[in-house]
Amino acid sequence: MSAPSSPGTGLAELRGADGRPLRVLIVDDEPTLAELVSMALRYEGWKTHTAGDGGSAIAAARTFRPDAIVLDVMLPDMDGLQVLRQLRSGGEEAPVLFLTARDSVEDRIAGLTAGGDDYVTKPFSLQELVLRLRGLMRRAHDTVSMDTQVVVGDLVLNEDSREVTRAGKLIGLTATEFELLRYLMVNSKRVLSKAQILDRVWNYDFGGQANIVELYISYLRKKIDADHPPMIHTKRGFGYVLKPATSETAS
Repeated sequence: MSAPSSPGTGLAELRGADGRPLRVLIVDDEPTLAELVSMALRYEGWKTHTAGDGGSAIAAARTFRPDAIVLDVMLPDMDGLQVLRQLRSGGEEAPVLFLTARDSVEDRIAGLTAGGDDYVTKPFSLQELVLRLRGLMRRAHDTVSMDTQVVVGDLVLNEDSREVTRAGKLIGLTATEFELLRYLMVNSKRVLSKAQILDRVWNYDFGGQANIVELYISYLRKKIDADHPPMIHTKRGFGYVLKPATSETAS
């Protein structure tokens, strides 16, 4: 069993069998994209390391000892398939999630044949990448333990059943509302900017249309805070924060 969440955070995590945070190596020659992926995974409670080319990735794998690798197919010194072959020949067994701008059947087969475990096609949503990576980790039952509930006050989100309850009452959410709520809950008491929310819940190149964040926050408020003390708050000029209701905090 994983260690219990610290009070007030409600963080649902996948952890190594020894309780340590999972380590993810991110290999991409686009620094901005690599950092966005790294940030999304750090919010999951995972430890990350980035590399910008194949040679650095191979060297990093030896010292960082990743539990999973996010690997771009197109790298400046060698392609991701070559990197993976060298990693596998060196005994690296961590599951690999390929990032590819190519979506042909041949490319997918090549990646899986080389020893990859899954892939996402650019442009992708960080939400999809995190879910795919969590899926790879959950299949490795002998190396990870799972805590699938996120709890903040009387609000409970279950990752496996995709159900949300508040004060024991079931709340129906769309897929996007669920991911937005999960992001707010995992980062409870932390103010999140519209840009951060866009990067995490929608496509990383969504174009800064922050009005969609306001719209979905309003949807969540109607469902989560209806008939209850509010948990979702606006910090003008900064963003949004979800925290236990005042009456819960005081109790």
